[in-house]
Formats: sequence, structure tokens, C-alpha cells
Amino acid sequence: MPPGRKKTVTSFDVASRARVSRATVSFVLNGVSEAKISERTRTRVLKAARDLGYFPDAAGKALARRKTENIALVYTQSYHHLACHAIIPRLIDGLMRVAHERNLRLMIDSVEEGTSGTNLLALARANHIDGLIMLEPRTGDRQLLALAKDRFPMVLIGTLPGVDLCSIDIDNREAARRVVEHLISLGHTRIGCITNAPLHFTAATARLTGYQDALRAHGIPFRRSLVRYGGFNPESGRVAMKSMLRQRSLPSAVFIASDEVALGALRAIAEAGLRVPDDIALFGFDNIVDSRYASPPLATVSFPVEEHGRRSAEILFELMNGRISPPYQETTPFELILRESCAAPRPRGATQRQLASSSNWKDNQSEEVYV
Repeated sequence: MPPGRKKTVTSFDVASRARVSRATVSFVLNGVSEAKISERTRTRVLKAARDLGYFPDAAGKALARRKTENIALVYTQSYHHLACHAIIPRLIDGLMRVAHERNLRLMIDSVEEGTSGTNLLALARANHIDGLIMLEPRTGDRQLLALAKDRFPMVLIGTLPGVDLCSIDIDNREAARRVVEHLISLGHTRIGCITNAPLHFTAATARLTGYQDALRAHGIPFRRSLVRYGGFNPESGRVAMKSMLRQRSLPSAVFIASDEVALGALRAIAEAGLRVPDDIALFGFDNIVDSRYASPPLATVSFPVEEHGRRSAEILFELMNGRISPPYQETTPFELILRESCAAPRPRGATQRQLASSSNWKDNQSEEVYV
């Protein structure tokens, strides 16, 4: 050994000093309770390790515990949507804070809708991760249901009715109901809705149901012709709103269950020569950063996104260590943020009458009405 270089201490050195096997050293230093090491032996090993200045490396700890110290955030959309989703960075910020505190590594993956891939099952069953956090759960997701059956440590950011899992979410149905109640209180009765996603995503179903709840409570008919379905991104909102504007009788207000979808709807309204809120009032959901800088600024529903990230990681850590068990659910508060996009209905201006009388509308006299 070159002069001045300190000899590397190994588990063999600790075992020799404590007069035990290397396996016993590994079990003691990595806290493997199943090994049933006596307190006397454990004390001797710890003293030997302390005297020699020995610390096990991360790989050795993971092997001894049969844990990887890896957790995963899994999003049920494509990588493209994952990169563009405005609330993802805020979630990750909350997750990473807890991961760093607990010495965990965070992996991020996506499972695209309509694929038959086994990403989740492979990650979990090959012991590449110790637990996962699922964002935007879908009804009928076979991989998720299989992992739930396996009792694999998993936390949903969202809800999945009928499945015993840990989760954190807001009351999406109640939040949507409150939005539409507010629009009704301003005097709107012909209120449209554009969902944030297809209805097999549970948040989309809950928000549409809340919209229907408010209409029903005030005796306002539910019209299918005033409902369109978004797809997590602004372009889906633009397409949905363009479709809604082809009707003879336009809504005076639209509840859009995602700010990102609402940004596209704003563009479609402007392209049609209409103004928000003079011709159509809008109310979004999620309070993304861009909502306050839209033209006009977008009324929206705000909830603690970073807190969802932080608490989902904390719940998962407790679940992985056996300190809680499913089902464990937390519901966080929300608030309505009132901005310039939402106002009382006004007499229809010339632009709206011109649009309604043009060849761009479809007669909706046969629309279905549900009470």
C-alpha cells in the first residue's frame, strides 16, 4: 500500500473484531429484524463498526434489506403529455423534497392509454422499485388492479372507487359543483361543460358529475349538446369549443375542468370573433401558472398541488414500512379563484348574433334534455 494511504475498512474487518460472521455484520448494520440477532451480539457489532469507522455502502444496504430505495411516479399518459402537463413539475417538487429527506430515489415513467405494456408490473415484480405513486388513475386499469391485488405499496394521486388503496385527492365532484353554483348565482342558466379528459379517468367523471349536480339542484336541464370532452391539452379544448360554438343557441358560460384545456377554448372563442366574458364566461380548474396570464385572466379552482406530491410520498414511505395499511385516504381543501374570465351574463352583442345567424351553426332543436 502506498505511504500515507489509509486502508479501506470492510465488513470482514468488522466481523473479525466483533468475532461474528460477515452475514451477521450485514444483518445488524442494515437493520434486518428477521435475522433475530441477540442484543448482546448487535451491541458488539455496532461498537466494532464505530471503532473502525465502517459504514455499509448503498448497494449493500439495498441487497441486505431486499430493498432498492427506489420509488416511482407513474403517469397514465404518453411521455409527450407528461412533458407538457403544467402541474407535473409542482408535484415533482413536493415528491423530491420527501425523497431527499428519506434517502429515496425517484423514478418517473408513463404508461400510455391503450397500450398493453407491463411497465408497472415489470417494475414492481422485478423488485426495481419499493413502491409507486400513480397519477391520473383510470377505471379498469388492469396493471393497477393487479398490483392492488398483490398488495404492492402504492399511493394514488386521485381516487379509484371500489379499490382498497391509499390515496390523496381533492373532492373533485364538490369543487365542480361549487363552480357551477357560482355561475348560476351570477345569473347563467345555459352553462356548458368541457371535461379535462375522457370519462374513464376518474377525475373527469367526478367533475362532470359535479356539474350535473349543480344543474339538478337548481332545476336547470342537463343538455348533452352543451358537453364536450377534453384530452389534457389546449388543442383538445380548442376543438371542443369550436364544436360547441357551431350551435344556434350558445352557452352564456362554460365550466372547463382543466386550465390547460381552457386555454385552447379561449383561443377558439377569439377565433370566432367573440369575447370572454362579454359573450361567454369561462371557469377553469387547476390554477396553473398560465391561468393568471391568460387574456383575460382565467377564473379557476386552486388546490395544493405541491402538498399532493409531498403527502403522497410521505404516505408511500409509511406504507412501505408497514406503519399504515390501505385503504388510507386524505382529502385536501380547494378554493375558487375569481378572475376576469367569469362575469354575469350580458345582452348578446352583435358579434354573437352574427355568429348564430351564419352558416357555422347546427340546429340543436333535437338536443336531448335530462333533468
